[in-house]
Amino acid sequence: MKKHLLLLAILCVSGALWAQSEAEQLPEAPSVSRFPGGKPQTTQQPAATSQQPGAMTSSQELPGAQDKPVLEDVQKPKTQPETVPEPAAKASSSAQQTTLQEPPPEGIETIVSNVRRVNLIFTVTDKHGKFIKDLKQEDLRILDDNKIPEKIESFNSETNLPLRVGLLVDSSSSVRDRFRFEQQSAIEFLHQIIRPGVDQAFVLGFDSTQELTQDFTDDTSKLARGVNALRAGGGTALFDAIFNACRDKLADTTAKTPVRRAIILLSDGEDTWSRVLRDEALEQAQRAEVIIYAISTNTGNMQTRGDKVLKYLAESTGGRVFYPYKLEEVSDDFRQIQDELRSQYALTYKPADFAEDGRFRTITLEAHNKSLHVRARRGYYAPRPNRSALGSGASTEAQKTVVK
Repeated sequence: MKKHLLLLAILCVSGALWAQSEAEQLPEAPSVSRFPGGKPQTTQQPAATSQQPGAMTSSQELPGAQDKPVLEDVQKPKTQPETVPEPAAKASSSAQQTTLQEPPPEGIETIVSNVRRVNLIFTVTDKHGKFIKDLKQEDLRILDDNKIPEKIESFNSETNLPLRVGLLVDSSSSVRDRFRFEQQSAIEFLHQIIRPGVDQAFVLGFDSTQELTQDFTDDTSKLARGVNALRAGGGTALFDAIFNACRDKLADTTAKTPVRRAIILLSDGEDTWSRVLRDEALEQAQRAEVIIYAISTNTGNMQTRGDKVLKYLAESTGGRVFYPYKLEEVSDDFRQIQDELRSQYALTYKPADFAEDGRFRTITLEAHNKSLHVRARRGYYAPRPNRSALGSGASTEAQKTVVK
């Protein structure tokens, strides 16, 4: 009996040991199917994945469901650095845009600074009309809009500045008697004043309309042909001729070097046909920095209303008017104009309290020596905001200061 019980105990123990060994071996075979992310491998995968995120072993050992976790782990470090900097980049871009948008006011300031630079050409004579050519800056007193300028930038005796001359000849029927002689005097003047390669002139005849018989050139033979091509007859549109010549020909702000702009006007001053008014023509001349020299073609011994118009236009722009009572005096008047154009001063300054308001600002220029006479334009028009240099009377090098 005892033997049977002992045998039974041995069998039970053996069976228990066999069952325990089978239980320990069962998880090894079905681990992939039952535990796709099981503990035996998940404890090793992070280490392998963190060391080699794109390793083939990870994708081979963990197909199917394991692909997505691996890709997510690989992408997250890339996605987050890319998405996080974007706001910073946008903020940086916005900051750059703000920085780029701030300079325009400074650019406008620069333009205003250029506009504020006033160029003034003037002549000084003694009581006998002789040109004074040795003055110094301290010999003069200047006021801009009744204020002392902020700064005098330059003062020079400019006897060799290039000339841009418009010869405007009244070809209306009222000047028919003296027309031929005046043509010859004008041709002689152009031959003497125009230096090839330096100066330029154009010829414009006007009666009720205007005719440009010769555009800008330094060829005096072409200018002579332009003068001879003029024919007398018709009404007189004097103000239209001045306005158009200044606007279309002389108000050129693209010159690379300073030039002197002048109109030599032969007329009786009687306007019968213009569409623009006298002061509109004068304003255009002032905006273009043009000096008007007028030679009256009146034959009488007394000044007419037309003579007074010529005087007003000339003196307002810093020029002169001549009244030749004899035909021979016309040539003398042309020579005086030539001498004056070669005996001028140039002053550049910055006005005080300048504003772009389109207002006319007066210029007062005097010599401390009261026996001397200074002849200069009486003022200029400040530019208007958001206006081009040509329209406002201001040029930058591209414009350059056209403040008159």
